[in-house]
Amino acid sequence: MAMMTPHPTGHEPEARSDAVQVDWSTALAAHDRWLRTVVCARLGEPQAIDEVMQEVALAALRQHAPLADPSKTGAWLYRLAVRYSLLYRRKQGRRRKLVNRYVERCQPGEADARPSDPLGWLLHEERRGQIRQALSRLAERDREILLLKYTEDWSYRALAEHLGVRESAVETRLHRARQRLRTELAALNVTPADAAAE
Repeated sequence: MAMMTPHPTGHEPEARSDAVQVDWSTALAAHDRWLRTVVCARLGEPQAIDEVMQEVALAALRQHAPLADPSKTGAWLYRLAVRYSLLYRRKQGRRRKLVNRYVERCQPGEADARPSDPLGWLLHEERRGQIRQALSRLAERDREILLLKYTEDWSYRALAEHLGVRESAVETRLHRARQRLRTELAALNVTPADAAAE
């Protein structure tokens, strides 16, 4: 059991141990981008990311106990992001469905850059929609690891460190996720060449 020493203000005792107190503001800033990708992969709602990330930040800042291994900070924050993503989904319920319908109805504005060939633009948008549809059919874990791998361009080692798993588990999960994505793309008649072009 850790020895207790008087708190400098005299209010609370302080635990003496080998653990290191993490600067959570710095840690959150360092891990922000990929954690947002995780939340987006799990919820599919861009407007949910800020709300969930705010909850993650508050939970991290409330963490008074130091971590035994600061190198595991990313994995600890990953678990927080997953937990608060699940809580967000439960809380939203019907509102989430309404927001999804609204997002689906949004169309690109005229100011958006589009190819000069209208037919080419339509075909391009159709393929992108099919790929998004195929991704949406995947399990959350498959969608999450594919997005982290291909939007963040992480190595197996980086994925393992951030997700708190072994590299062999990352390799297996990625292999299965890619196979499932290929199956969904085939069901939508999207060829691998089409998908790679996106």
